[in-house]
Amino acid sequence: MTTTVERTYTSDEMMSVAAARALTGGQRVFVGIGLPSTAANLARRTHADDLVLIYESGTLGSKPTRLPASIGDGILADTADAVISVPEVFNYWLQPGRIDVGFLGAAQLDKFGNINTTVIGTDYADPKVRLPGAGGAPEIAANCHEVYVVVRQSKRSFVDQVDFITSFGHGRGKGEREELGLPGAGPTLVITDLGVMRPDPDTAELVLTQIHEGVTVDQVKEATGWDLKVAAELTTTPPPTEAELTALRELKAAK
Repeated sequence: MTTTVERTYTSDEMMSVAAARALTGGQRVFVGIGLPSTAANLARRTHADDLVLIYESGTLGSKPTRLPASIGDGILADTADAVISVPEVFNYWLQPGRIDVGFLGAAQLDKFGNINTTVIGTDYADPKVRLPGAGGAPEIAANCHEVYVVVRQSKRSFVDQVDFITSFGHGRGKGEREELGLPGAGPTLVITDLGVMRPDPDTAELVLTQIHEGVTVDQVKEATGWDLKVAAELTTTPPPTEAELTALRELKAAK
């Protein structure tokens, strides 16, 4: 007899928990608003309270008690160890390589980890959708030691080739970052609501290395706009613990 266990969490919650687990104590993390901020603040509340969260507005070591609405949210400055100017964040922290992880979202992501947050459609002057744009993401993607991307997965967002490269990942394959003189390792981890991908060490193409509990490989492939390769040793993400879910829900409910 097979016993069915009711799942007590959503796919978005699994994604946020998986992304939070990727962060470890003491890392300096450049945090994007939205899903990356949720994951980073969850990590700080659970297993990595010494994470140093850095936001583009110039707040170093922010410890918000709720999710910030934007990089200009006052709670980031109120809870920061220091507040500096935006040029200082980029000139003295990001560009010299003092940031361990850049945590970004994406509107489109391709198989080499290139990110688009600029336009949907190949005609830049007359796109189907004009997106918020780059902000500091191009420099984050270029200069952080490594980049984690967290994004909901669908064929609309996971495309064979992005319509516009806002933030450079691995270009068209391994070696292009080095040719351009980019110091960071680029995207080393992509976390979605279906699973986890990492770049192949030989080609830099994203490979499915982990699926979340209850998700099938076919589901992930159907939500991907290219022929997604699967790791030989595919693993399953452990489900969220009660403590992780409680912390995440309290964070989202906080006002």
